[in-house]
Amino acid sequence: MSSPFFLLLLFSLFVAVFSQTPQPRGFFLDCGSTVNSRIGGLQWLSDSPFVAAGIPRNLSLAGLAPTLSTLRSFPFDPSAGPRKFCYVLSVFRGARYLVRTTYYYGGVNGPGSPPVFDQIVDGTFWTMVNTTADYAAGMLSYYEGVFLAIGKTMSVCVAGNTYTESDPFISALEVILLDDSVYNSTDFKKNAMGLIARSDFGSAGMIVRDKIVLRRSLGSAGTSQDVPIGMLGCWDVGKMVLSRHMGWYPDDKFDRCWQPFSNSNNDQSSTHNISVSDFWNLPPANVLNTALVAGSDKLFVFQWPPASLPNSSYYIALYFADTLPESSRIFNVFINNYGFYSDLTVTSSGLAVFATQWSLSGLTRITLSASPGSVLPPLINAGEVFRLFPLGRVTHTGDIIALEAIKKNISNPPLDWSGDPCMPREYAWTGVTCFEGTRIRVVTLNLSSMGLSGSISPSLASLTALSDISFANNNISGNIPDLSRLKRLEKLHLQDNQLTGRIPSSLGSIKRLSELFLQNNNLTGEVPANLLKKPGLNIE
Repeated sequence: MSSPFFLLLLFSLFVAVFSQTPQPRGFFLDCGSTVNSRIGGLQWLSDSPFVAAGIPRNLSLAGLAPTLSTLRSFPFDPSAGPRKFCYVLSVFRGARYLVRTTYYYGGVNGPGSPPVFDQIVDGTFWTMVNTTADYAAGMLSYYEGVFLAIGKTMSVCVAGNTYTESDPFISALEVILLDDSVYNSTDFKKNAMGLIARSDFGSAGMIVRDKIVLRRSLGSAGTSQDVPIGMLGCWDVGKMVLSRHMGWYPDDKFDRCWQPFSNSNNDQSSTHNISVSDFWNLPPANVLNTALVAGSDKLFVFQWPPASLPNSSYYIALYFADTLPESSRIFNVFINNYGFYSDLTVTSSGLAVFATQWSLSGLTRITLSASPGSVLPPLINAGEVFRLFPLGRVTHTGDIIALEAIKKNISNPPLDWSGDPCMPREYAWTGVTCFEGTRIRVVTLNLSSMGLSGSISPSLASLTALSDISFANNNISGNIPDLSRLKRLEKLHLQDNQLTGRIPSSLGSIKRLSELFLQNNNLTGEVPANLLKKPGLNIE
């Protein structure tokens, strides 16, 4: 067991993002909505400026909350292979962001179960989205993670996988800027965090169903699991009126949901004010006014998180504050019988205790036992647990910049040309093949017969690892740029387009060039002599 206590450089690949600026709080996107609106004190934006693909859809179910009454669906074509569709948002380089994706299917693809698909942040596979059980129970699903922004943009993507049978979709996307003191003990240059549970212990909340089950990401293993959260959830699903209700506290500046977690025999509450400004992770003050308190034997054992967990490393944060003013209590905290903290002194001022990498597997048992001499029994007010998962790699920066310029010169680029061009590898852009060496480089660009129009950007010459290029059989116009920097280029197919101007003699300086197909264009002048005399060159 690990000892306790202690994303990715990406340039925008969607032109509209350059008109964005990072927002002081982050972004709240009402996916599929065509207008901006203020809902529940938050400014929700139409998602259209942030995504280049997909179709806005409306749900006809009566009583749905505004952010769930619309969604965006993305075309799924099994014959086209895996494709990702990405939102691209301007962010502050080096900041941490809480990313929350929300899904409510509403039968948008017709009768039957919702589609199963993946979600990706930058070049990192996050988790598989499976909302089937929640939707059958009349409920939404949401996932939450924490990621570092190393570049000026962050992409959040949905993508079809081998289990996908209809169009992937998304109802809402929130990318929320976190303060420097929040979750800052994790090495986010190596890992991201997927939320398993965030609980307000001792809170009874409001019962709206026999049981609320929200689907939680369990990290990058591609698994999801139903996580019973006591009797409550953060969304009111009574009578299909889906809206934020329990567990969302106005004083949580990061809009986090704290699931009520109640045990009627051990619940305790208070009304005294607690300052959280010095707390790690800045929990809302209200969650510190409720607690689970041990009985007269001064021993309290409970299972949390409620679900069985896969064997992995987890970030655990526990929050404590005495519900009695001017008092204190001393106790030990154990997780699965391993000491988490000894002789913890808790006063009404409160404190947080955390571990950045703690191994968990299966069911988890929390034990609080009073230290010798402590008059008051132990208590616990709130807790968070995240699964750590490794970051994926990212495409070489120069190649990203070059592909962005190429995309800008094409009026109708492939729909999945957003997010990282090469990663995750099964979701590389249509027509792009990459090599994963010391750097991840683009090695072939095959855009033949895609109905493209526009021109060839001179930035194509910046993809210096290219060996094969094809724009054949499109409607590309303009001149052939100078490609002499492409020392590894072997094949250049530009036939059957509307190219004009002269054939650049600089092509003759590319030693490895063995195929040059230019027929059926509007080129003028003679073929340069250095191309005609080039040994081994097949020119048409």
